[in-house]
Formats: sequence, C-alpha cells, structure tokens
Amino acid sequence: MSEGIPAILKDAEERMKKSVEVTRDEFSTIRTGRASSAMFEGITVDYYGAPTPLNQLASLQFPEARTIIVTPYDKGAMSNVETALRDSDLGVNPTNNGDNLRVVLPALTEERRKEYTKLARTKAEDGRIAIRGTRGNAKKAMEQLVKDKEIGEDEGVRGEKELDALTKKYSEIVDQALEAKEQELLTV
Repeated sequence: MSEGIPAILKDAEERMKKSVEVTRDEFSTIRTGRASSAMFEGITVDYYGAPTPLNQLASLQFPEARTIIVTPYDKGAMSNVETALRDSDLGVNPTNNGDNLRVVLPALTEERRKEYTKLARTKAEDGRIAIRGTRGNAKKAMEQLVKDKEIGEDEGVRGEKELDALTKKYSEIVDQALEAKEQELLTV
C-alpha cells in the first residue's frame, strides 16, 4: 500500500478512539443509583461574579452510595454552592449544616431510569455519528489519493475495506458501552 493510506487509517483510528472516549465520558455523567464525582462535573457556581466549576470550590466525599458531602473551601461560598446544587439537573435538595452540605440523591424512579436510558442512547448515537464522520473524512482523503493518481484504484478499495472494518469495530465498542450503561441504569 501507498504511504498515504496507512497514515489516513492511523489518523482515522485515533479519532475513532477519541470518539469512544468522549462517549464513555458522557455516559459517566449520567446518574445511576450510585453517586459519582462525574455527576458534578458540569455544575458551575457563581463565585464572586465568575462561573466556577464546583470541583474547584469544594471537596466531594461519598460516605454512602447515594450520599455526598460537599465541603466548600471558602465558607463564604456556601450559599452559592447550595444554590448551584439545588438548581442543577440532579434533582437534589442539599442540607446545610454550617460546615458542609449533605446531598442525598433520591432513589431513581422507573420513569427517571427510562429518561436516563434515552439520554444514554442519544449520547451513544452522537458517538456513532462522530465515528461515521471520521470515516467519511478518511474516505474522501483516500478518494483524493486515487483521483490524484498517487495510488491505484485497487489500493483505494482495500483501504476503504480496512476503514469500514475500523468503523464497525469502534461502533460496536460504543454499542457495548451503551449496553453496559443501560444495564447499570435499569438495575434497581
């Protein structure tokens, strides 16, 4: 094969791996029955007029599966952290004891589990779309090599077959991650 096709395939594979990583990261932000620090990554707090990520303003501890202790580093930010947690999409009402905030995650209802499953499927589809987009770009690059007569048509066809195999492989990885997340969500 020409020098160009292995480079195109290598680049496509790196991008597909990145798409899978991003999809898995997105899955980790979806709440299941257990508390995790990933659930709090998207929460920003109004700290002296600047939106600041929660994890930069407070420490998080998980003494129990559905309980989180949020301890702000600056006690003056306590009410802002409390407001940010209350207004987040976690559906929680933190309890302020003066030194820290206790957040108890409500048990997931069947309806909420189904909503989260739909959300997981949407995120998985976004991952598959990114993988297919990478495939499309790599295919165009290979077609350009054939058009510019840098490689023969047979080499181009072989390269596309390898690209299709990569696309299938990484799409299946996303599907497996989705299946695992759905299983986690539906386990009561």
